[in-house]
Amino acid sequence: MSDNVTQLIQGMSDYRPFTAMVIGDFMLDEQVSGAAERLSPDAPVPVLHLDPSRSTCSPGGASHVARSLRAMEAQVSCFGITGDDPQREQLLGLLETAGCSTDGILVDASRPTTLKQTLVGLAQHRHPQKMFRVDRESSSPISKEIADRLLGRIREAMESVDVVCLEDYNKGVCTEYLCSQVIECARQHRRPILVDPAAISSFTKYTGATCITPNRSEAELAGGLDSCLDSTSEHAKSLATQLLDSLELDAAVLTLDRDGAMVAFGKDVEHVRTQARNVYDVTGAGDTVLAALAAGRANEFSWPASVMLANVAAGLQVESFGATPIPLASVRARLLELVSDMHGKTRTMPDLVLELASHREAGRRIVLTNGCFDVIHAGHVAYLKEAKKQGDILVVGVNSDEQVRILKGEDRPVFDQRERTEILEELHCIDYVIVFDEPTAEQLIRQIRPSIYVKGGDYKPEEITEHDLVRELQIELKVLAHRPGLGSTAVIDRLRQQ
Repeated sequence: MSDNVTQLIQGMSDYRPFTAMVIGDFMLDEQVSGAAERLSPDAPVPVLHLDPSRSTCSPGGASHVARSLRAMEAQVSCFGITGDDPQREQLLGLLETAGCSTDGILVDASRPTTLKQTLVGLAQHRHPQKMFRVDRESSSPISKEIADRLLGRIREAMESVDVVCLEDYNKGVCTEYLCSQVIECARQHRRPILVDPAAISSFTKYTGATCITPNRSEAELAGGLDSCLDSTSEHAKSLATQLLDSLELDAAVLTLDRDGAMVAFGKDVEHVRTQARNVYDVTGAGDTVLAALAAGRANEFSWPASVMLANVAAGLQVESFGATPIPLASVRARLLELVSDMHGKTRTMPDLVLELASHREAGRRIVLTNGCFDVIHAGHVAYLKEAKKQGDILVVGVNSDEQVRILKGEDRPVFDQRERTEILEELHCIDYVIVFDEPTAEQLIRQIRPSIYVKGGDYKPEEITEHDLVRELQIELKVLAHRPGLGSTAVIDRLRQQ
């Protein structure tokens, strides 16, 4: 397993809740839905017949960052500006329901609360399709007076947070004055400040931040470069390094859509790749990256490991319809799936212990069984399927070739340990396979510490060699019978006779 993956798995095992501050453009997203099954008689445009029961509202912009941080188990304080209107009350209510503090969201009666209305038509009442969007907003910069009021709240709260997120949608809140003051305050308190920048012609107002997370086109725009479809590593490395140096950052994370992200930090530049996924909606993906990156840094993950965490979370986001916060448990589960996709099911003991700790953290019950599994047959398959039903994660310990020879004789194994593990990996009921070289499973049990230890046979539990150990460790012991006449030795003898 690569160092970054190992560190991320370890980090997720030791993951702790944290406190975060979100500053920026807080918005209300409204999805107005209905049936779109005909065209207007006076123009070639679809007619949307509204269905109020299908219309929904959700927090957007910096609000989505706040909710995403809550999903990553952070305590979140929000700082921004809204209008003095019903949309403000609706937005604050949704944030408070999500568990966010809204004491730092102030009123500016001269502007409206930003509202994004998306019209969604259902073809044949079942296929949702975005048709149009209506924005109600002001992009005018907030006054220095209001900025100072907001900064007063931010300075009061800065010492009590672990990480600061600045989400800029260029709606007037993140002025050059406010950004410079917030960055200076965060630096004074030694708090990391991570910025998701607006698509603007210059990023100079973010100078001195800890990290910035633009996509490739945003970085090109801010660097005065023509938009380029070049997705080579060298082009992305150049952009990331330019951001790092020109803005005096600790790190620059350049997101590259399906190509993952390029992270420049110190004197290093690393391409953190992602896996292909089905993209349904990219809404909120950048917000998710910022929240997950903040979670990683608050937990002292390295920059590459934090970016890998952000890639996994953003991948789950784009597979959803709309801006949906991604729960930490889902991120953990996807991360473990990706590790299995990359490395198969066979593990070394250190890697297995790390991954199982993440499963335990998510509340999953670990089942362990072991055996030679030489000449795998229908009896093995039935037994392993039944073993998986005893919990959530099935780990299969496989005796090494040397131990099989000691147990079964010099003419065994028929298949070596590489072949046996390769066959076991193809069984869907098995989650992990590990080869062990001890004469009994006692050391295996001590290292894995399963919730349930399963053995196959026709004997009583107290007759099992490991019985006293599992009782000492308070591990549940279950004996599952093999199918009669379906032992490996019997199968081999029958083949020899034939």
